[in-house]
Amino acid sequence: MRKLECRTIHWPAKGEFRISRSALTRFPMVQVKILENDHIGRSECRPYSRYDETPESVTAQIMSIQVDIEAGLTLDMLQSSLPAGAARNAVDCALWDLKAKQTGKPVWELAGLTEPRPRQTAYTLSMNTSDEMAKAAKQANQYSLLKIKIGSDNGLKACEAIISARPDAKLIVDANEALSVSELSQLSRLDQNGNISLIEQPFHASKDQPGIFEINQTPIICADESLHTHKDLQNIWTAGYRAVNVKLDKTGGFTEALKTMRLARAMGFEIMAGCMVGSSLAMAPMAILASLADCVDLDGPLLLSKDIEPAIEYKGDILYPPSPELWG
Repeated sequence: MRKLECRTIHWPAKGEFRISRSALTRFPMVQVKILENDHIGRSECRPYSRYDETPESVTAQIMSIQVDIEAGLTLDMLQSSLPAGAARNAVDCALWDLKAKQTGKPVWELAGLTEPRPRQTAYTLSMNTSDEMAKAAKQANQYSLLKIKIGSDNGLKACEAIISARPDAKLIVDANEALSVSELSQLSRLDQNGNISLIEQPFHASKDQPGIFEINQTPIICADESLHTHKDLQNIWTAGYRAVNVKLDKTGGFTEALKTMRLARAMGFEIMAGCMVGSSLAMAPMAILASLADCVDLDGPLLLSKDIEPAIEYKGDILYPPSPELWG
């Protein structure tokens, strides 16, 4: 018989992590264990206030299906038992890990994926003054792909300062829905030498409409808050997005992330394997899915002052696949 365990843990940040709508010094995460006989499946999810989630609400969602989980809930059944979000992600990933432990087969093989390999990951610079962000960019000289968090205030100056400080680096500019139309236009004009690879979610998701972005716009516009599951892909394609940031806590787990990434690839999107800030346990399932991605942004543990053990290995900007002892 199965047993479900659920707890909240707070991971401390390295300093203060700032984006356009929040500043955090610690990250509350919900961890799940599903125990069956001698096997344990584990997972970690990030309740996200942008989607009206709290550790309490996510835990309540998980515990609302405790009886079903302990009675043998399958991955297929789970997809209609909880909506897409952090709670379903936690249960879904724990069930995949449990299945891998029970069968003795890695998740990548069970999912029909290629064996994961080391990948370059982006490294995130949180929002700050332009001088401080340029300084941080110089200090992060082991990372050649930088994700920079900007807002409406000082965002363009920060981008200019970072391009000047690190002309060798490629940039993903993440506005977290904070830009105006004119600011996006100015930001695009900054990219004279092709330093900016992607501009991520410049406008609030509620503003999406057909043709809001030019089809051949450069830099490419990447959907984050506008994308949750595969059901959103057609609308964001029509809006003009040509890249997507797929995250487990938005899709509601490995199962839907796999489906979303496969469909996005078939439609012609560029795909980012993304994350919320969390420990190596939260990163591991997406590290397995990274074989479907064009770029990887799985630096969550690098932004923490403490990580779970065993942890994912990072060497410079190279992310190594998780060990089976960690997940999958």
